Amino acid sequence: MKIYPHILQGTLLISLSLLFTGCVSHDPYREGEEIAARAGLISEKINTPSFPIAAWQRITPPVHSLRIYIEGDGFAWKSRTQPSDNPTPHNPVGLLLAAADNRENVLYLARPCQFIGPPLPATCSVNLWTSDRFSPAVVEAMNEALNHVVQRYPGVKLDLVGYSGGGNIAALLAATRDDVRSLRTVAGNLDVAYVNEIHRVTPMPTALSAINSASAFRRLPQVHYSGGADDTVPPAVARRFQQAVGGRCVQVETIDGMTHGADWAAVWPQLLAKGLPDC
Repeated sequence: MKIYPHILQGTLLISLSLLFTGCVSHDPYREGEEIAARAGLISEKINTPSFPIAAWQRITPPVHSLRIYIEGDGFAWKSRTQPSDNPTPHNPVGLLLAAADNRENVLYLARPCQFIGPPLPATCSVNLWTSDRFSPAVVEAMNEALNHVVQRYPGVKLDLVGYSGGGNIAALLAATRDDVRSLRTVAGNLDVAYVNEIHRVTPMPTALSAINSASAFRRLPQVHYSGGADDTVPPAVARRFQQAVGGRCVQVETIDGMTHGADWAAVWPQLLAKGLPDC
């Protein structure tokens, strides 16, 4: 797929450990609010039993299907060795994807403690966006936040979309829920151990990884997009996941020239229009 140069203007500085994007913003909170407002997305803070989750949504009842967007890891590290004190993304690719979606019913979920505060509540400890960002507790909190919204619409079917580390979260949710009908990821970290190995960073013993639940995805229509110039989550990650899942329901596509933090929203409507594999 040909991508024109202007699409790459959103390319950001990516840490080797994949945990933050760095297009410096004077106020990431305000920028997120402006992105959401332009797309008609309404803000909501969801208080799970563990920690708060920020959400934005555009929903018009009756709701039979709902597309869910899950944000990436955000601004988790100031440097390779120094964690950030606030994970709110400076380049919220997941939110930009949600804003670019013209579907009637869209829900965006930030990751734990992103777009919360300031100040952050005491429950927002640094480990939630660093070593424990894929821990069972975090995945369960994301599931609880999703349940909080979904319970309002009995029988609704979910189409999950995740960016970067949010792709892993989206897949993990899809593996355990019975209301998910499709999965899409953009630069998704679907093989946590492999990505950590690529970047020679410390293993994450508590991390859940989608590739370890590969058999759960065999009959789920899904497509995983990778950037041809992505050195953070390279296309090999999606290919490894496809091989592990097997079958005809899983599709991967590499978009030429795209880096990890590029302007994926500019091509997102075109990618959505391609649809999903026919299972």
